[in-house]
Amino acid sequence: MRETIAALSDATLLGLPAADLALAVAAALAAYLAMRLVLRYVIERMRKIAQHTSNRVDDMVVDVLGSTNRVFLLLAALLVGVGMLDLSERWNQRVGQLWFIALALQTGLWFTKAVSLGLRRYESRHSSAGMTQVSASAVLLSWSLRTLLWAVVLLAVLSNLGVNITAFVASLGVGGVAIALAVQNILGDLFASLSIAVDKPFEVGDAIGIGDMSGTVEHIGLKTTRLRSLTGEQIVISNTDLLKQVVKNYRRMNERRIAFKFGMSYRSAPEKLEAIPGIVKRLIESRPALRLDRVHFQAFGQSSLDFEVVYFVTSPDYGLYMDEQQRLNLQMMREFNALGVELAIPTQALYVAPSEGRRAVAKELATQD
Repeated sequence: MRETIAALSDATLLGLPAADLALAVAAALAAYLAMRLVLRYVIERMRKIAQHTSNRVDDMVVDVLGSTNRVFLLLAALLVGVGMLDLSERWNQRVGQLWFIALALQTGLWFTKAVSLGLRRYESRHSSAGMTQVSASAVLLSWSLRTLLWAVVLLAVLSNLGVNITAFVASLGVGGVAIALAVQNILGDLFASLSIAVDKPFEVGDAIGIGDMSGTVEHIGLKTTRLRSLTGEQIVISNTDLLKQVVKNYRRMNERRIAFKFGMSYRSAPEKLEAIPGIVKRLIESRPALRLDRVHFQAFGQSSLDFEVVYFVTSPDYGLYMDEQQRLNLQMMREFNALGVELAIPTQALYVAPSEGRRAVAKELATQD
């Protein structure tokens, strides 16, 4: 028995004592089981905490930890076992590099999962029917963040392996600038689409006005936004040009301000004109959907005595405004007829001078010449 134990202790494999290899294997198995148990305990503990909180950060942490790659755990356990061996300085350095590569890759996977979860949560909270640019912008942002993340991981790994990455980073910077200049218009529209998705100045279905154009938003894409104008044609405008202009969103109006004028005949008596503001005020205040601001005899016009009325429709509905304005116009006509005043009609008066007057004027003009 002693001879057998002595033979095993003296045996070697790959130039290493068999006893040390057995100890390394045992250490690797123990490390793998310990990491699995600790990870499971931490996830279960975080899940219980997440059930009693309202924020979503702890839920995200649980999902990120749950995505830990089992291959990483196995590789980490093997490295723990290898660390138990008496290796040369060169192999110890290689083991250290493998540790860094494994941790870098697993960190990259964790951040990739976190980015996916964050963008998925954003898309679920901000997207609505027809908001295709939200998902498209989320895909674009996800691709950009993942590209940046894995570029950093790759550069870190290469630097750890002893590769001089200074020239590589410089070439990437120059190439990135060249590509950005070549596709700057496309990138401008893409980031404008992302800005629309995040800031949400309007959504699909909103009635908006842009300069002298107006219409209903039908589609918001990565490059263009399409409107359906009031006259029926489709208006296509790039997202960059759209955000450079003032956008009026009519759908988000809380109420509609209406200002209009009407003119009364100069033949109207002052006493009757004085009663007109009270009549208009009574007609507006009798409607629950209207709120009066003011009614005034504003000015003496060229062919009428001008009144100005300002009121608010408590709903942004354009059809309701037109119905109320039509009803108000008809009621005003009935009230004015009952009062005995007339709405003004544009007229011009021509005064013809007698023959003696015309001769006197002609003589005066001749004298001036």
